[in-house]
Amino acid sequence: MTARPNLLFIMSDDHAAHAISAYGSRVNTTPNLDRIAAEGVRMDAVYCTNSICTPSRASILSGTYSHVNGCPSIFSEFDYRVPTYVQALQRDGYATALFGKWHLGESEAAQPRGFDAWQVFPGQGEYVDPQMYTAEGSRVVPGYATDIVTELSLDWLSSVPQDQPFCLMVHHKAPHRPWVPHPRHQDLYPAGTIPEPDTLLDDHATRSRAVQEVRMTIADDLTSDDIKEEVPAELRGPEQTEARARWKYQRYMRDYLQTIQAIDDGVGRLLDHLDEHGLAENTVVVYTSDQGFFLGDHGWFDKRLMFDQSLQMPMLVRWPAEIPAGTRCEAVVTNVDFAATFLDICGLSPQQALPAQQGRSFRDLLRGAQVPDWPETMYYRYWEHDDPNHHVPAHYGVRSKRYKYIHYYGDGLGSPGSSEHRFPEELELYDLERDPEELCNVVDDPAYADVLAQMRAELARLQERYGDLPYQGPHTPRPDWSTGVQHFSGTA
Repeated sequence: MTARPNLLFIMSDDHAAHAISAYGSRVNTTPNLDRIAAEGVRMDAVYCTNSICTPSRASILSGTYSHVNGCPSIFSEFDYRVPTYVQALQRDGYATALFGKWHLGESEAAQPRGFDAWQVFPGQGEYVDPQMYTAEGSRVVPGYATDIVTELSLDWLSSVPQDQPFCLMVHHKAPHRPWVPHPRHQDLYPAGTIPEPDTLLDDHATRSRAVQEVRMTIADDLTSDDIKEEVPAELRGPEQTEARARWKYQRYMRDYLQTIQAIDDGVGRLLDHLDEHGLAENTVVVYTSDQGFFLGDHGWFDKRLMFDQSLQMPMLVRWPAEIPAGTRCEAVVTNVDFAATFLDICGLSPQQALPAQQGRSFRDLLRGAQVPDWPETMYYRYWEHDDPNHHVPAHYGVRSKRYKYIHYYGDGLGSPGSSEHRFPEELELYDLERDPEELCNVVDDPAYADVLAQMRAELARLQERYGDLPYQGPHTPRPDWSTGVQHFSGTA
Protein backbone atom coordinates (compact mmCIF):
# COMPACT_ATOMS: atom_id res chain seq x y z
CA MET A 1 0.00 0.00 0.00
CA THR A 2 1.29 3.40 -0.90
CA ALA A 3 1.90 5.89 1.91
CA ARG A 4 0.13 8.64 0.00
CA PRO A 5 -3.65 8.30 -0.20
CA ASN A 6 -5.47 7.70 -3.44
CA LEU A 7 -8.36 9.95 -4.49
CA LEU A 8 -11.48 8.58 -6.15
CA PHE A 9 -13.68 11.57 -7.00
CA ILE A 10 -17.14 10.66 -8.31
CA MET A 11 -19.30 13.52 -9.53
CA SER A 12 -22.74 13.41 -11.08
CA ASP A 13 -24.58 16.28 -12.77
CA ASP A 14 -27.70 17.83 -11.18
CA HIS A 15 -28.04 15.20 -8.44
CA ALA A 16 -29.89 16.82 -5.57
CA ALA A 17 -28.97 15.80 -2.04
CA HIS A 18 -32.64 15.10 -1.31
CA ALA A 19 -32.55 12.31 -3.91
CA ILE A 20 -30.03 10.31 -1.85
CA SER A 21 -31.41 8.10 0.89
CA ALA A 22 -28.41 8.84 3.13
CA TYR A 23 -29.76 12.42 3.20
CA GLY A 24 -33.22 11.23 4.16
CA SER A 25 -34.72 11.08 0.66
CA ARG A 26 -38.47 10.49 0.57
CA VAL A 27 -38.41 9.56 -3.10
CA ASN A 28 -35.70 6.96 -3.73
CA THR A 29 -33.10 4.62 -2.24
CA THR A 30 -29.37 4.66 -3.04
CA PRO A 31 -27.75 1.80 -1.10
CA ASN A 32 -24.23 2.18 -2.50
CA LEU A 33 -24.09 5.92 -1.94
CA ASP A 34 -25.44 5.25 1.53
CA ARG A 35 -22.52 2.90 2.07
CA ILE A 36 -20.08 5.80 1.62
CA ALA A 37 -22.01 7.78 4.22
CA ALA A 38 -22.22 4.85 6.64
CA GLU A 39 -18.48 4.22 6.37
CA GLY A 40 -17.47 7.88 6.30
CA VAL A 41 -18.95 11.35 6.72
CA ARG A 42 -22.07 13.01 5.37
CA MET A 43 -21.47 16.70 4.69
CA ASP A 44 -24.66 18.64 5.38
CA ALA A 45 -23.75 22.22 4.42
CA VAL A 46 -21.74 22.03 1.18
CA TYR A 47 -22.75 24.77 -1.24
CA CYS A 48 -21.85 25.74 -4.79
CA THR A 49 -20.77 29.31 -5.42
CA ASN A 50 -22.52 29.49 -8.83
CA SER A 51 -25.25 26.91 -9.39
CA ILE A 52 -24.64 25.85 -12.96
CA CYS A 53 -22.48 23.13 -14.50
CA THR A 54 -19.47 24.76 -16.14
CA PRO A 55 -18.80 27.34 -13.40
CA SER A 56 -19.03 24.77 -10.63
CA ARG A 57 -16.67 22.37 -12.38
CA ALA A 58 -14.15 25.15 -12.96
CA SER A 59 -14.30 26.14 -9.29
CA ILE A 60 -13.82 22.55 -8.15
CA LEU A 61 -10.73 22.07 -10.33
CA SER A 62 -9.09 25.42 -9.64
CA GLY A 63 -10.29 26.36 -6.15
CA THR A 64 -11.36 29.78 -7.40
CA TYR A 65 -14.56 31.77 -7.89
CA SER A 66 -16.05 32.36 -11.34
CA HIS A 67 -14.74 35.91 -11.63
CA VAL A 68 -11.22 34.55 -11.15
CA ASN A 69 -11.22 31.38 -13.25
CA GLY A 70 -13.02 32.87 -16.25
CA CYS A 71 -15.97 30.45 -16.29
CA PRO A 72 -19.00 32.46 -15.16
CA SER A 73 -21.53 30.62 -17.36
CA ILE A 74 -22.15 27.50 -19.43
CA PHE A 75 -21.06 29.52 -22.46
CA SER A 76 -17.54 29.78 -21.02
CA GLU A 77 -14.52 27.64 -21.83
CA PHE A 78 -12.01 26.61 -19.22
CA ASP A 79 -8.74 28.39 -19.95
CA TYR A 80 -5.77 26.00 -20.05
CA ARG A 81 -3.76 28.69 -18.23
CA VAL A 82 -5.91 28.17 -15.11
CA PRO A 83 -3.92 25.77 -12.89
CA THR A 84 -5.77 22.84 -11.33
CA TYR A 85 -5.23 20.55 -8.38
CA VAL A 86 -5.04 17.57 -10.75
CA GLN A 87 -2.03 19.08 -12.51
CA ALA A 88 -0.36 19.56 -9.14
CA LEU A 89 -0.98 15.93 -8.21
CA GLN A 90 0.30 14.71 -11.57
CA ARG A 91 3.53 16.70 -11.07
CA ASP A 92 3.87 15.07 -7.67
CA GLY A 93 3.81 11.56 -9.09
CA TYR A 94 0.11 10.68 -9.02
CA ALA A 95 -1.43 8.69 -11.84
CA THR A 96 -4.38 10.79 -13.03
CA ALA A 97 -7.44 10.06 -15.15
CA LEU A 98 -10.83 11.52 -16.06
CA PHE A 99 -13.77 9.69 -17.63
CA GLY A 100 -17.21 11.07 -18.46
CA LYS A 101 -18.53 14.58 -18.52
CA TRP A 102 -16.09 17.48 -18.92
CA HIS A 103 -18.38 20.33 -20.04
CA LEU A 104 -15.66 22.95 -19.83
CA GLY A 105 -15.39 23.60 -23.55
CA GLU A 106 -14.56 21.64 -26.68
CA SER A 107 -11.80 23.68 -28.31
CA GLU A 108 -8.23 22.46 -28.18
CA ALA A 109 -7.41 25.13 -25.61
CA ALA A 110 -10.15 23.85 -23.29
CA GLN A 111 -9.40 20.12 -23.46
CA PRO A 112 -8.53 18.29 -20.23
CA ARG A 113 -4.97 18.81 -19.00
CA GLY A 114 -3.09 17.17 -16.18
CA PHE A 115 -4.53 13.71 -16.91
CA ASP A 116 -2.52 10.67 -17.98
CA ALA A 117 -5.71 9.29 -19.50
CA TRP A 118 -9.02 10.92 -20.35
CA GLN A 119 -12.13 10.16 -22.35
CA VAL A 120 -15.00 12.64 -22.23
CA PHE A 121 -18.38 13.45 -23.73
CA PRO A 122 -18.64 16.50 -25.97
CA GLY A 123 -20.92 19.08 -24.36
CA GLN A 124 -23.69 17.46 -22.37
CA GLY A 125 -23.13 14.07 -23.97
CA GLU A 126 -25.70 11.41 -24.86
CA TYR A 127 -27.10 8.67 -22.65
CA VAL A 128 -27.08 5.91 -25.30
CA ASP A 129 -24.14 5.12 -27.62
CA PRO A 130 -22.42 8.42 -26.79
CA GLN A 131 -19.67 10.03 -28.76
CA MET A 132 -16.52 10.40 -26.67
CA TYR A 133 -13.33 12.39 -27.17
CA THR A 134 -9.75 11.54 -26.29
CA ALA A 135 -6.51 13.33 -27.09
CA GLU A 136 -6.34 11.20 -30.27
CA GLY A 137 -9.83 11.99 -31.58
CA SER A 138 -13.43 10.87 -31.14
CA ARG A 139 -15.47 7.73 -31.48
CA VAL A 140 -18.92 6.41 -30.68
CA VAL A 141 -18.90 4.09 -27.69
CA PRO A 142 -21.76 1.59 -27.69
CA GLY A 143 -23.72 1.23 -24.50
CA TYR A 144 -25.27 3.29 -21.72
CA ALA A 145 -23.28 6.37 -20.67
CA THR A 146 -23.29 5.73 -16.92
CA ASP A 147 -22.13 2.13 -17.36
CA ILE A 148 -19.52 3.18 -19.92
CA VAL A 149 -17.98 5.69 -17.50
CA THR A 150 -17.88 3.05 -14.78
CA GLU A 151 -16.25 0.47 -17.09
CA LEU A 152 -13.61 2.92 -18.30
CA SER A 153 -12.82 3.84 -14.71
CA LEU A 154 -12.50 0.22 -13.58
CA ASP A 155 -10.29 -0.66 -16.54
CA TRP A 156 -7.98 2.26 -15.79
CA LEU A 157 -7.81 1.44 -12.09
CA SER A 158 -6.66 -2.06 -12.98
CA SER A 159 -3.79 -0.59 -15.01
CA VAL A 160 -2.32 1.63 -12.26
CA PRO A 161 0.85 0.19 -10.67
CA GLN A 162 0.22 -0.86 -7.08
CA ASP A 163 3.01 1.35 -5.77
CA GLN A 164 1.71 4.52 -7.45
CA PRO A 165 -0.97 6.71 -5.88
CA PHE A 166 -3.84 7.71 -8.16
CA CYS A 167 -6.39 10.45 -8.67
CA LEU A 168 -9.38 9.23 -10.65
CA MET A 169 -12.26 11.53 -11.59
CA VAL A 170 -15.45 9.68 -12.50
CA HIS A 171 -17.82 12.25 -14.02
CA HIS A 172 -21.31 10.99 -14.81
CA LYS A 173 -23.69 12.71 -17.21
CA ALA A 174 -26.66 11.51 -15.19
CA PRO A 175 -29.03 12.69 -13.91
CA HIS A 176 -28.86 15.68 -16.29
CA ARG A 177 -31.76 16.45 -18.61
CA PRO A 178 -32.97 14.77 -20.84
CA TRP A 179 -33.53 11.87 -18.48
CA VAL A 180 -33.03 8.56 -20.31
CA PRO A 181 -32.94 5.63 -17.86
CA HIS A 182 -31.40 2.24 -18.52
CA PRO A 183 -34.07 -0.39 -19.32
CA ARG A 184 -33.01 -2.43 -16.29
CA HIS A 185 -34.48 0.25 -14.06
CA GLN A 186 -37.70 0.85 -15.99
CA ASP A 187 -39.94 -0.65 -13.30
CA LEU A 188 -38.59 1.51 -10.48
CA TYR A 189 -40.50 4.49 -9.05
CA PRO A 190 -43.62 4.22 -11.25
CA ALA A 191 -45.61 7.37 -11.94
CA GLY A 192 -48.25 7.92 -9.30
CA THR A 193 -46.18 6.52 -6.43
CA ILE A 194 -43.63 9.28 -5.84
CA PRO A 195 -44.23 11.60 -2.86
CA GLU A 196 -44.67 15.25 -3.75
CA PRO A 197 -42.66 18.00 -2.07
CA ASP A 198 -44.66 20.20 0.28
CA THR A 199 -43.93 23.23 -1.91
CA LEU A 200 -44.90 21.76 -5.30
CA LEU A 201 -47.79 24.23 -5.56
CA ASP A 202 -45.93 27.23 -4.12
CA ASP A 203 -47.46 30.45 -5.48
CA HIS A 204 -44.31 32.55 -4.79
CA ALA A 205 -46.56 35.25 -3.37
CA THR A 206 -43.99 36.97 -1.13
CA ARG A 207 -41.07 36.52 -3.48
CA SER A 208 -39.48 39.03 -5.81
CA ARG A 209 -40.62 39.55 -9.39
CA ALA A 210 -37.33 37.91 -10.40
CA VAL A 211 -38.40 34.65 -8.77
CA GLN A 212 -41.99 34.85 -9.92
CA GLU A 213 -40.98 35.10 -13.58
CA VAL A 214 -38.36 32.34 -13.91
CA ARG A 215 -39.14 29.76 -16.58
CA MET A 216 -38.49 26.59 -14.63
CA THR A 217 -42.00 25.53 -13.63
CA ILE A 218 -42.93 21.89 -13.91
CA ALA A 219 -46.47 22.80 -14.96
CA ASP A 220 -45.57 25.01 -17.94
CA ASP A 221 -41.82 24.86 -18.72
CA LEU A 222 -41.19 21.12 -18.52
CA THR A 223 -41.98 19.94 -22.06
CA SER A 224 -43.45 16.79 -23.55
CA ASP A 225 -39.98 16.07 -24.95
CA ASP A 226 -38.63 16.08 -21.40
CA ILE A 227 -41.19 13.66 -20.01
CA LYS A 228 -41.59 11.74 -23.29
CA GLU A 229 -45.37 11.77 -23.04
CA GLU A 230 -48.00 14.11 -24.40
CA VAL A 231 -49.94 15.97 -21.75
CA PRO A 232 -53.56 14.76 -21.79
CA ALA A 233 -55.91 17.26 -23.41
CA GLU A 234 -57.91 17.68 -20.22
CA LEU A 235 -54.79 18.97 -18.41
CA ARG A 236 -53.70 21.62 -20.93
CA GLY A 237 -55.71 24.69 -19.98
CA PRO A 238 -54.59 27.44 -17.58
CA GLU A 239 -57.26 26.34 -15.13
CA GLN A 240 -55.55 22.93 -14.92
CA THR A 241 -52.15 24.19 -13.77
CA GLU A 242 -52.25 22.33 -10.45
CA ALA A 243 -53.33 19.00 -11.95
CA ARG A 244 -50.84 19.38 -14.82
CA ALA A 245 -47.98 20.05 -12.39
CA ARG A 246 -48.80 16.91 -10.45
CA TRP A 247 -49.07 14.79 -13.58
CA LYS A 248 -45.78 16.03 -15.02
CA TYR A 249 -44.01 15.79 -11.66
CA GLN A 250 -44.60 12.03 -11.48
CA ARG A 251 -43.15 11.39 -14.93
CA TYR A 252 -40.23 13.77 -14.51
CA MET A 253 -39.27 12.23 -11.20
CA ARG A 254 -39.69 8.65 -12.41
CA ASP A 255 -37.11 9.13 -15.14
CA TYR A 256 -34.80 11.33 -13.04
CA LEU A 257 -34.69 8.78 -10.23
CA GLN A 258 -34.18 5.85 -12.58
CA THR A 259 -31.08 7.51 -14.07
CA ILE A 260 -29.69 7.92 -10.54
CA GLN A 261 -30.04 4.19 -9.94
CA ALA A 262 -27.43 3.46 -12.62
CA ILE A 263 -25.04 5.83 -10.85
CA ASP A 264 -25.61 3.97 -7.61
CA ASP A 265 -24.90 0.67 -9.36
CA GLY A 266 -21.62 2.05 -10.69
CA VAL A 267 -20.56 3.40 -7.31
CA GLY A 268 -21.11 -0.05 -5.85
CA ARG A 269 -18.85 -1.60 -8.46
CA LEU A 270 -16.10 0.92 -7.76
CA LEU A 271 -16.31 0.35 -4.00
CA ASP A 272 -16.19 -3.40 -4.55
CA HIS A 273 -13.06 -2.99 -6.70
CA LEU A 274 -11.31 -1.07 -3.94
CA ASP A 275 -12.20 -3.79 -1.44
CA GLU A 276 -11.11 -6.63 -3.70
CA HIS A 277 -7.73 -5.05 -4.41
CA GLY A 278 -6.91 -3.93 -0.87
CA LEU A 279 -7.23 -0.24 -1.72
CA ALA A 280 -10.18 0.78 0.43
CA GLU A 281 -8.27 1.73 3.58
CA ASN A 282 -6.04 4.27 1.88
CA THR A 283 -8.40 5.63 -0.78
CA VAL A 284 -10.40 8.80 -0.23
CA VAL A 285 -13.75 8.23 -1.89
CA VAL A 286 -15.78 11.37 -2.61
CA TYR A 287 -19.28 11.48 -4.04
CA THR A 288 -20.78 14.81 -5.01
CA SER A 289 -22.73 16.64 -7.71
CA ASP A 290 -21.80 19.86 -9.47
CA GLN A 291 -24.79 21.56 -7.82
CA GLY A 292 -28.22 20.75 -6.48
CA PHE A 293 -31.51 20.54 -8.37
CA PHE A 294 -35.16 21.41 -7.85
CA LEU A 295 -37.25 18.25 -7.60
CA GLY A 296 -40.61 19.97 -7.79
CA ASP A 297 -39.59 22.19 -4.88
CA HIS A 298 -41.37 25.55 -5.26
CA GLY A 299 -42.92 24.06 -8.40
CA TRP A 300 -39.60 24.02 -10.26
CA PHE A 301 -37.04 21.83 -11.96
CA ASP A 302 -33.44 22.90 -12.85
CA LYS A 303 -31.15 24.96 -10.57
CA ARG A 304 -29.46 28.46 -10.86
CA LEU A 305 -31.36 30.17 -8.04
CA MET A 306 -29.96 30.47 -4.52
CA PHE A 307 -32.71 28.46 -2.84
CA ASP A 308 -31.26 25.57 -0.88
CA GLN A 309 -32.36 22.73 -3.15
CA SER A 310 -30.27 24.31 -5.92
CA LEU A 311 -27.51 25.67 -3.72
CA GLN A 312 -26.68 22.55 -1.72
CA MET A 313 -24.29 19.98 -3.14
CA PRO A 314 -24.38 16.44 -1.76
CA MET A 315 -20.99 15.37 -0.47
CA LEU A 316 -20.18 11.97 1.02
CA VAL A 317 -16.56 11.18 1.92
CA ARG A 318 -15.04 7.89 3.02
CA TRP A 319 -11.43 7.46 4.12
CA PRO A 320 -11.15 4.70 6.73
CA ALA A 321 -7.59 5.70 7.57
CA GLU A 322 -8.72 9.06 8.90
CA ILE A 323 -12.49 9.69 8.82
CA PRO A 324 -14.68 8.18 11.57
CA ALA A 325 -17.48 6.04 10.16
CA GLY A 326 -21.07 7.21 10.27
CA THR A 327 -20.35 10.83 11.12
CA ARG A 328 -21.91 14.10 9.99
CA CYS A 329 -20.41 17.53 9.39
CA GLU A 330 -22.57 20.66 9.53
CA ALA A 331 -19.83 23.23 8.87
CA VAL A 332 -20.31 25.53 5.88
CA VAL A 333 -18.12 24.41 2.96
CA THR A 334 -18.10 25.46 -0.71
CA ASN A 335 -16.90 23.90 -3.94
CA VAL A 336 -14.07 26.46 -3.94
CA ASP A 337 -12.68 24.58 -0.91
CA PHE A 338 -12.42 21.21 -2.67
CA ALA A 339 -9.05 21.76 -4.37
CA ALA A 340 -7.29 22.89 -1.21
CA THR A 341 -8.70 19.93 0.69
CA PHE A 342 -7.64 17.34 -1.87
CA LEU A 343 -4.13 18.79 -2.09
CA ASP A 344 -3.84 18.83 1.70
CA ILE A 345 -4.99 15.20 1.95
CA CYS A 346 -2.47 14.16 -0.71
CA GLY A 347 0.42 15.83 1.13
CA LEU A 348 0.77 19.08 -0.82
CA SER A 349 0.54 22.64 0.41
CA PRO A 350 -2.49 24.24 -1.29
CA GLN A 351 -0.86 27.66 -1.19
CA GLN A 352 2.31 26.40 -2.88
CA ALA A 353 0.66 24.02 -5.34
CA LEU A 354 -2.08 26.48 -6.40
CA PRO A 355 -1.05 30.00 -5.38
CA ALA A 356 -4.22 31.52 -6.90
CA GLN A 357 -6.69 29.23 -5.13
CA GLN A 358 -9.16 30.94 -2.81
CA GLY A 359 -10.37 28.00 -0.76
CA ARG A 360 -9.44 26.44 2.54
CA SER A 361 -8.80 22.80 3.38
CA PHE A 362 -11.58 21.20 5.41
CA ARG A 363 -9.57 18.07 6.16
CA ASP A 364 -9.80 18.72 9.90
CA LEU A 365 -13.58 18.93 9.61
CA LEU A 366 -13.65 15.55 7.89
CA ARG A 367 -11.83 14.08 10.86
CA GLY A 368 -14.46 15.47 13.20
CA ALA A 369 -12.26 18.18 14.66
CA GLN A 370 -13.59 21.56 15.74
CA VAL A 371 -12.08 24.47 13.82
CA PRO A 372 -12.85 27.60 15.88
CA ASP A 373 -12.20 30.13 13.10
CA TRP A 374 -14.02 28.22 10.34
CA PRO A 375 -16.26 30.59 8.27
CA GLU A 376 -19.97 30.54 9.06
CA THR A 377 -21.09 32.25 5.84
CA MET A 378 -20.63 31.63 2.12
CA TYR A 379 -20.70 33.88 -0.94
CA TYR A 380 -22.74 33.09 -4.04
CA ARG A 381 -22.93 34.72 -7.46
CA TYR A 382 -24.93 33.69 -10.51
CA TRP A 383 -23.69 35.55 -13.59
CA GLU A 384 -25.81 34.22 -16.47
CA HIS A 385 -28.24 37.12 -16.58
CA ASP A 386 -31.62 36.42 -18.24
CA ASP A 387 -30.50 33.31 -20.13
CA PRO A 388 -32.88 32.60 -23.01
CA ASN A 389 -34.27 29.32 -21.68
CA HIS A 390 -34.79 29.93 -17.97
CA HIS A 391 -35.12 33.70 -17.61
CA VAL A 392 -33.13 33.77 -14.36
CA PRO A 393 -31.63 37.18 -13.52
CA ALA A 394 -28.09 37.65 -12.27
CA HIS A 395 -27.75 37.84 -8.50
CA TYR A 396 -25.40 37.45 -5.59
CA GLY A 397 -25.96 36.68 -1.96
CA VAL A 398 -24.82 35.32 1.37
CA ARG A 399 -25.94 32.27 3.30
CA SER A 400 -25.26 31.87 6.99
CA LYS A 401 -26.45 29.04 9.18
CA ARG A 402 -29.68 30.91 9.94
CA TYR A 403 -30.21 33.57 7.27
CA LYS A 404 -30.03 33.96 3.53
CA TYR A 405 -29.76 37.31 1.76
CA ILE A 406 -30.15 37.54 -2.03
CA HIS A 407 -29.55 40.63 -4.16
CA TYR A 408 -30.99 40.47 -7.68
CA TYR A 409 -28.98 43.33 -9.06
CA GLY A 410 -30.70 43.23 -12.46
CA ASP A 411 -29.67 45.59 -15.22
CA GLY A 412 -31.03 48.86 -13.90
CA LEU A 413 -33.30 49.23 -16.93
CA GLY A 414 -36.54 47.63 -15.80
CA SER A 415 -39.23 48.76 -13.43
CA PRO A 416 -41.79 46.95 -11.28
CA GLY A 417 -44.68 45.79 -13.45
CA SER A 418 -42.81 46.38 -16.69
CA SER A 419 -43.60 43.96 -19.50
CA GLU A 420 -40.04 44.23 -20.79
CA HIS A 421 -37.72 41.37 -19.95
CA ARG A 422 -35.49 43.68 -18.01
CA PHE A 423 -35.06 43.57 -14.29
CA PRO A 424 -35.20 46.05 -11.46
CA GLU A 425 -33.00 45.71 -8.42
CA GLU A 426 -34.72 43.42 -5.88
CA LEU A 427 -33.82 41.95 -2.50
CA GLU A 428 -34.83 38.86 -0.57
CA LEU A 429 -34.14 37.78 3.02
CA TYR A 430 -35.07 34.44 4.57
CA ASP A 431 -35.01 33.27 8.16
CA LEU A 432 -34.06 29.63 7.64
CA GLU A 433 -34.72 28.71 11.26
CA ARG A 434 -38.33 29.90 11.23
CA ASP A 435 -38.89 29.34 7.52
CA PRO A 436 -36.78 26.38 6.34
CA GLU A 437 -38.81 26.05 3.13
CA GLU A 438 -37.91 29.65 2.15
CA LEU A 439 -41.51 30.66 1.59
CA CYS A 440 -41.57 34.07 3.23
CA ASN A 441 -39.34 36.92 2.08
CA VAL A 442 -38.89 39.13 5.16
CA VAL A 443 -36.67 41.78 3.59
CA ASP A 444 -39.28 44.51 4.26
CA ASP A 445 -40.18 43.32 7.76
CA PRO A 446 -39.02 45.97 10.31
CA ALA A 447 -38.29 43.18 12.80
CA TYR A 448 -35.45 42.05 10.53
CA ALA A 449 -33.90 45.45 9.87
CA ASP A 450 -30.81 44.68 11.93
CA VAL A 451 -30.39 41.26 10.31
CA LEU A 452 -30.71 42.83 6.88
CA ALA A 453 -28.02 45.36 7.68
CA GLN A 454 -25.72 42.63 8.98
CA MET A 455 -26.21 40.44 5.92
CA ARG A 456 -25.63 43.34 3.53
CA ALA A 457 -22.43 44.17 5.36
CA GLU A 458 -21.35 40.52 5.19
CA LEU A 459 -21.98 40.48 1.45
CA ALA A 460 -19.77 43.53 1.01
CA ARG A 461 -17.07 41.98 3.21
CA LEU A 462 -17.03 38.72 1.22
CA GLN A 463 -16.96 40.53 -2.12
CA GLU A 464 -13.96 42.48 -0.94
CA ARG A 465 -12.30 39.36 0.46
CA TYR A 466 -12.64 37.45 -2.79
CA GLY A 467 -12.00 40.42 -5.04
CA ASP A 468 -15.38 40.37 -6.77
CA LEU A 469 -16.57 43.77 -7.98
CA PRO A 470 -20.24 44.50 -7.18
CA TYR A 471 -22.54 45.38 -10.05
CA GLN A 472 -22.85 49.14 -10.55
CA GLY A 473 -24.84 49.34 -13.76
CA PRO A 474 -24.45 48.23 -17.39
CA HIS A 475 -20.96 49.74 -17.64
CA THR A 476 -19.51 47.96 -14.60
CA PRO A 477 -15.98 46.75 -15.49
CA ARG A 478 -15.68 42.99 -15.78
CA PRO A 479 -12.61 40.83 -15.35
CA ASP A 480 -10.68 40.33 -18.57
CA TRP A 481 -10.89 36.60 -19.23
CA SER A 482 -9.24 36.65 -22.62
CA THR A 483 -5.76 38.11 -22.30
CA GLY A 484 -3.59 35.98 -20.11
CA VAL A 485 -3.45 35.15 -16.45
CA GLN A 486 -3.77 38.52 -14.79
CA HIS A 487 -7.16 37.46 -13.42
CA PHE A 488 -5.32 35.12 -11.02
CA SER A 489 -3.90 38.04 -9.03
CA GLY A 490 -5.31 39.64 -5.92
CA THR A 491 -6.82 36.52 -4.37
CA ALA A 492 -7.74 36.29 -0.72
